[in-house]
Amino acid sequence: MGIATDIADDWHAALAALTWQVDAGVDEVIGDMPVNRYELAAQVARPVPTPAEASVLPDDPVAVAKAVAGQAQTLEELRGALARFDLCELKKGARNTVFSDGNPKARVLVLGEAPGAEEDREGRPFVGRAGQLLDRMFAAIGLARTSPAPETALYITNVMPWRPPANRDPEAAEIALMLPFVERHIALMNPEVIVVMGNTPLFALTGGKGILRARGTWTEALGKPLLPMTHPAYLLRNPAAKREAWADLLSLQARLKG
Repeated sequence: MGIATDIADDWHAALAALTWQVDAGVDEVIGDMPVNRYELAAQVARPVPTPAEASVLPDDPVAVAKAVAGQAQTLEELRGALARFDLCELKKGARNTVFSDGNPKARVLVLGEAPGAEEDREGRPFVGRAGQLLDRMFAAIGLARTSPAPETALYITNVMPWRPPANRDPEAAEIALMLPFVERHIALMNPEVIVVMGNTPLFALTGGKGILRARGTWTEALGKPLLPMTHPAYLLRNPAAKREAWADLLSLQARLKG
């Protein structure tokens, strides 16, 4: 009985340690001997490129991203193109490609930063504590991702479809690589209003930084009215900022009614 209990305890301890490492961004096991990655790269055959990929220089991943994203004529085609896109290193450490959630016919598009651990596990954006707060925030002005009616619906996606290790901020090069997919996503969904939540989507669509200064001030991006708001995760850490977030939601509600 004692041996069985020890084995069970060891198993749970090992599983907890492995889960912690995955959440921290570990994506491979370190062996006893060093591995020459340059030799491995020469041995691994490259996948056959699509016509869009073959039409651009292989050492220009942003150009490949533009070509691949530009070929998508529907959201489902864009989802498939993104799932096949292998030129972003973040994909190697992610469990799922997090594409979107909500009603694609919604008037409002919410653009977030990147998936967290729970989003990576479920394959949907904003499903953790920050996502639950987001749902309550927009419900207060009558909008929901589950609504079938475009007038009261939300559509939610992120700049980054893959979780950065240890939830770090996406790098500028990573944002630039994903921007063609974001721009095509917005063009195909064609919302009336874009809400960017956090610094990453603000930088991606406007080139500006400083969400705390920009929040609440309407601007324009990709030919659409754009409202910057603080990320729900920031509001969880700073509850006093919810007053400003409520003012931003009322501003959004007034714009939609107007």
